[in-house]
Amino acid sequence: MKAWFQRFMSGRYGGDQFNRFLAIASLVFLVLGLFLPGLFGVLFYTIGFAMLIYSYIRMFSRNHAQRIAENRWYWEKRNAVMSWFGGVKTRFSLRKTYHYYRCPRCHQQLRVPRGRGRISITCPKCGTSFIKKS
Repeated sequence: MKAWFQRFMSGRYGGDQFNRFLAIASLVFLVLGLFLPGLFGVLFYTIGFAMLIYSYIRMFSRNHAQRIAENRWYWEKRNAVMSWFGGVKTRFSLRKTYHYYRCPRCHQQLRVPRGRGRISITCPKCGTSFIKKS
């Protein structure tokens, strides 16, 4: 049985991080679909089932280039979300020592030390000066 499965999977893409995400997300949607009433339950169950099928299609595919491109896209999106949460965590941990402002012209995020009174802030990106209370 093991040898048969190894021959069957030979040349196929197999699992990767995106497949794991799809499998876990599909299980979450399937469980939510079981417990939500009415149309929402059917909708969640259908989405979960579709995600599970897509996960298996990716796993048994022989188109490695396309699967690698999909996995790269997943990692780009995942890293963007994780870096955003990392920035929020950093801002939260430094909230007692710094104020954070956005430049009115270019919307660059600027960090200013607290307790300095009214100060003139100059954006290092575009050079715009504006006055805020620190």
